[in-house]
Amino acid sequence: MTGSWSRLLRSTPFRLALTFGFLFMLAFVLSGAIVYQMMSADLAERLDESIKETYSVVAATYSANDLEDLVATIESHAKLSPKKEQLFSLTDPAGNHLAGNFTATGLPDGFSGFDAVLPGVPPDTEYRAFSGSVGGNNLTVAFSLSETEELETVAMMSFGWATLIITGLAVAGGALLASRVQLRLDGIAATMVDVSHGRLDTRIPLTGTGDDIDIVSSQVNAALDRLSGLVDGMKQVSANIAHDLKTPLNRLQMILEGAADKAARDQDVSDDLADARAEGHQINETFDALLRIAQIEAGARKARFTDLDLGEVLEIIAEIYTDVAEDDGKSLVSTQLRETADPIHGDRELLTQMFANLVENALRHCPPGTTIKLSVTRQAERVLASVADNGPGIPPDEREQVFQRLYRLDHSRSTPGNGLGLSLVRAIADLHGASIALDDCQPGLAVVVSFPLVRSAA
Repeated sequence: MTGSWSRLLRSTPFRLALTFGFLFMLAFVLSGAIVYQMMSADLAERLDESIKETYSVVAATYSANDLEDLVATIESHAKLSPKKEQLFSLTDPAGNHLAGNFTATGLPDGFSGFDAVLPGVPPDTEYRAFSGSVGGNNLTVAFSLSETEELETVAMMSFGWATLIITGLAVAGGALLASRVQLRLDGIAATMVDVSHGRLDTRIPLTGTGDDIDIVSSQVNAALDRLSGLVDGMKQVSANIAHDLKTPLNRLQMILEGAADKAARDQDVSDDLADARAEGHQINETFDALLRIAQIEAGARKARFTDLDLGEVLEIIAEIYTDVAEDDGKSLVSTQLRETADPIHGDRELLTQMFANLVENALRHCPPGTTIKLSVTRQAERVLASVADNGPGIPPDEREQVFQRLYRLDHSRSTPGNGLGLSLVRAIADLHGASIALDDCQPGLAVVVSFPLVRSAA
């Protein structure tokens, strides 16, 4: 139990709730003190008005040189207050008692206060009095402050109980809020612990309320999705590197061992060295492509971005590969390359390499007679560049996997290539904030890259 309270006291939501409760209680006490002072002043003012009004009524019964009506009025008022909540006194100039239920002595004219010790009255009862001269005699009217004090006591008790209730609600509400928030924070902490132990499929549970914790949790989950994808990609890359490089390295070793044997027998090894150089060149190309993809993903080339026309880039690709396609028994056609002059923001060299990879990929995997089409179109706030063919296409279940590093449709890896062409395409597209879609041309495949338009300064 002690541990739970200690944990609760360390909870930020609980502390915030207590702080808010304390500030609210402080504001309530201050406002209560102000209200109490205003109420007390108002009661005192109303009491003075009642005393002055009663004094005026009594004094108005006096006639010149005739005290009988005044005395009768005072006695009748005194009899109406058996508990002496109201006191009346009429004394002559010498201070002798003429009428009333008490004798006022030593009170100044006007309002004053005094403590009275009278029969049937609690000790030290406070009174508020008004004194004045009526026909040469001294008339005093006094009201007890007990009712006013009772109202003030009730007000003070009300404020006190309200303060206690607010404090209790603040503590209870803070504990409840802290426990609910702590459960969600514990869920986040547990997820992070699972992730630190390698369980990358764990995600933070969401409540669906859309509050700030849900928003942060969604962002963390998105980051975990990205991390999980990267780790899976690294595992796949590691496996593929081991598979792809082991074969050429073994071949390279066998070639070099064969060359060494031939050299020991004084035989010509020039062909073996040429083969070894080709194998080494292929290995270096694979590593260079991996390093280039890593550099692009790190955003190192963004400093070279400029506004450019995507149609010009595809025109250059068309000029370069038209003859190459014809020599390979295929045709490369381009349409709508310059119909849109909307610029995009990017690196011309990287974009040229991206579309060159797409065209080379189509040339490599399509049979003779295939037509490859290049086009650029405008759609809403984006520019779409397409490389389409009527070849065999890519199976739907493998269209997303082909962008993984070293992934190849030819799982036997009997054909040339290192499986990094489309990975480089994806890296360049991501660097430019572009999206890639693989569409079915029935037959064939269309690779559509969607770029955001350059927003004008206006």
